[in-house]
Amino acid sequence: MQDLIDTLRQTVGATHVLTDGDLSAYELDWRKRSRGKALAVVRPGSTLEVAAVVKACAAAGVSIVPQGGNTGLVVGSTPDDSGTQIVLSLQRMHAVRQIDGANLTMTVEAGCILQNLQDTAEKAGFLFPLSLAAEGSCTIGGNLSTNAGGTQVLRYGNTRELCLGLEVVTAHGEIWSGLSGLRKDNTGYDLRNLFVGSEGTLGIITAATMKLVPQPAAQLTAWAAVPSLDHAVALLGLAHRHLGAGLTGFEVMGQFALSLVAKHYPQQRVPLYLDTPWCVLLENSDSESETHARDRFEHLLELAMEQGCVTDAVVAENIAQAHALWHVRESISMAQAEEGLNIKHDISIPVSRIPEFVRSTDALLTAHIPGVRLVNFGHLGDGNLHYNVQAPADGDAATFLRTREDRVNTLVFDAVVAHGGSISAEHGVGSLKVAHLEHYKSPVAMDLMRSIKEALDPQNLMNPGRVVQVANAGF
Repeated sequence: MQDLIDTLRQTVGATHVLTDGDLSAYELDWRKRSRGKALAVVRPGSTLEVAAVVKACAAAGVSIVPQGGNTGLVVGSTPDDSGTQIVLSLQRMHAVRQIDGANLTMTVEAGCILQNLQDTAEKAGFLFPLSLAAEGSCTIGGNLSTNAGGTQVLRYGNTRELCLGLEVVTAHGEIWSGLSGLRKDNTGYDLRNLFVGSEGTLGIITAATMKLVPQPAAQLTAWAAVPSLDHAVALLGLAHRHLGAGLTGFEVMGQFALSLVAKHYPQQRVPLYLDTPWCVLLENSDSESETHARDRFEHLLELAMEQGCVTDAVVAENIAQAHALWHVRESISMAQAEEGLNIKHDISIPVSRIPEFVRSTDALLTAHIPGVRLVNFGHLGDGNLHYNVQAPADGDAATFLRTREDRVNTLVFDAVVAHGGSISAEHGVGSLKVAHLEHYKSPVAMDLMRSIKEALDPQNLMNPGRVVQVANAGF
């Protein structure tokens, strides 16, 4: 392997090929569930360098694990423990190449941190609407590779819907440049959407052309207490009818999830949660004025209270209050981590069936595991729940995870499929859900996916063992 290391050093510079020292930032997954060992961490600075790295690895038969901010939740961007894989970090490729105001697009490199992309768009007078809790460290390449969702999917769609073009280095080290930014291009297969969501298993995204939208004239946030998930769904229907496209966010949070934030982050004020089983966070964007937005928002909430959908509500009076409310929502995952190891589920279900799913699955898990604690929250507006399972308060979390995870996953995933849902909504498949995908996705779909993998990555060197299982390297 030394010949390959020498070639990579000549390609990207010796300082950007890391083989010694503490490489945990690249080898340890975000949830600290898996730590691998890389042959080397390679940090190219351009698309041409990425292509050269891929060609060198292909010639040596060495597999590549593409990595952005390493904030994924399904162990999809860290190496295995063999010490034979290259981690290809795109963090040096973070430039904003172009903003086209007339076309409402921004072309950025894959290592651009999401928050930097948002800030650059805002300075230019636009909004880039992808918003995630990890936006200060995740990268747009990682967002695209997992088709990340976030809090504004309800209005603007997943990352896939925000992407108009890609630049990709293929498994052969060739460069496909499809950054045109066209909204209409019916010239054959949609290669862009083939690579979006493929988690680096088909090629490496090096740049993307993303949609921008005009900045809203006003953006208001409200926090509402609702007596049940059925009432939350009813409130969502009212919000759709009365706010229309102005409804840009609709998050639901269970009482126990919010209690964890109050427990582990006492400096945060968590509104209304003590006296209600569920709270909802709504965002209303308005193209006219703040007065117009507030009038519509308050009218919606008054109507919801009259109909019994809402028992109490607060509307943020300023940006600081709005940020504080969103910060509570975004702190749930970290608070759950502070509480201890847990079993995460990122699922999607038709909105109309979510209340029954939660009722029946809560009861099922409680019957199987007395004292189990359920951390329910997520993007109700688009049907995506983070249905997480915490060990009983008096139990050992590590033992719970080791002895219960497989059974809990089976119970939850069976229930998801029975309610017409998907076992992965926005986090991807990675390595954690590969076996589950084989079980819950149709054989025809899996055969098609394997055929695509074989065609585009015949050596099985692109992030092997993730998304789709193949018989062996080289097929």
